Amino acid sequence: MGSRDVLTLNGGDVRFLLEGREHELLAAIAAAYKAHGRGESSLPHSLFLRFPADERNRIIALPAYLGDGFGIAGVKWISSFPANLEKGLNRATGVIILNSAQTGQPQVIMEGSLVSAKRTAAGAALAAMHLTAQREPPRSVGMIGCGPINFEVTRFLLTVWPELKSFCVFDVNAERAEQFGQKCRRLNEDVEIEVTTELSTVLRKSQLISLATSATTPHIFALSECAPGSTILHLSLRDLSPEVILSCDNVVDDVGHVCRAQTSVHLAEQLIGSRDFIRCALPEILEGTAISKRDEQAVTVFSPFGLGVLDLAVAQLVVELASEQNRGTLLENFLPIPD
Repeated sequence: MGSRDVLTLNGGDVRFLLEGREHELLAAIAAAYKAHGRGESSLPHSLFLRFPADERNRIIALPAYLGDGFGIAGVKWISSFPANLEKGLNRATGVIILNSAQTGQPQVIMEGSLVSAKRTAAGAALAAMHLTAQREPPRSVGMIGCGPINFEVTRFLLTVWPELKSFCVFDVNAERAEQFGQKCRRLNEDVEIEVTTELSTVLRKSQLISLATSATTPHIFALSECAPGSTILHLSLRDLSPEVILSCDNVVDDVGHVCRAQTSVHLAEQLIGSRDFIRCALPEILEGTAISKRDEQAVTVFSPFGLGVLDLAVAQLVVELASEQNRGTLLENFLPIPD
């Protein structure tokens, strides 16, 4: 690969290269979180491009640099258009550009939505391992929102806890929930999938719940049906009311990042005027420096804003695997001749 060349990796390449790599992805995400927690990163706030009179659609830029053995810079440019589902299109589409941290030159362009889904799910599974009671497998897992993110979460949870047997799933679109259940059964034929038409059923039956919806405003106003000490992976960030957030044990990925863009955590901060309700960030738990949970019976909510350093860590793994397997398309002389 010459100094003016750029490697491109399409969605098929990314999917092929990451197939069956869950353990490597978990390790990469853990390393990225720890590096970020130690300050070995540069992470500007994500930039949201919104459209006039349009509350749902957005395109987000996540620039980042990750050091501490990674030494990579880049940006993810990813869209979320929920109505795409009605058109037979993916809700999220994106690209990732990786730059040399030494020259700044772009070196790789790859499809970004698959990377984004993998890093989100791996981070969720990592959090679940460290936040659930005694770190033992939950008896039942609940899935609220039956899209690609929660499917990947299911895959990663079955990786860290192969003995998981029971899932309860809900989606506002009953047909999508049924299709989701069928896909999950193909991951592990021994898993029992209950598809329910009531969100409250998921709350009542599940010790661990993953929320991955397209909600833009809170729609869950009580967790009284949740079992004491249960854990919620609040991946879509805007499902829980601020009052619910304030009643829980709160863990985030990065305090400064999650307290913005009208997330549920941000709304809770606005409501009381402080961030004291946040116990810690996930890197602190991974490093063993987090303060203890104040109330073991409280529901723990993990709210990850989604950090660009995680995308870089996964993207770098993709590039390494592509090099080993000679995968991808080289755009020769993409960059101009030096002056």
